[in-house]
Amino acid sequence: MPRVVIPPPYRGPTDGAAELEVEATKVRGCLEAVERKHPGFLALMLDDDGQLRRFATLFLNGDKLTKDVLAQPVTAGDSLEIISSVAGG
Repeated sequence: MPRVVIPPPYRGPTDGAAELEVEATKVRGCLEAVERKHPGFLALMLDDDGQLRRFATLFLNGDKLTKDVLAQPVTAGDSLEIISSVAGG
């Protein structure tokens, strides 16, 4: 099963869980699987149009995802890491 690594800013809905193993074949499916276990998580990750929020960056096995991020395939043993950007003024 793929593993989702969750940074501290997104751990509220996961009750502090930093990593979760999920059943999914695509990146979007990984995020939706976390949502099924921990309601409220997906709203942090996706905007109203269902696209990845501007301040979230995803890495698959250490490689930054840049194109068709949510449609990227995942397999057992993959690690999907979420990195949250910090904005300030």
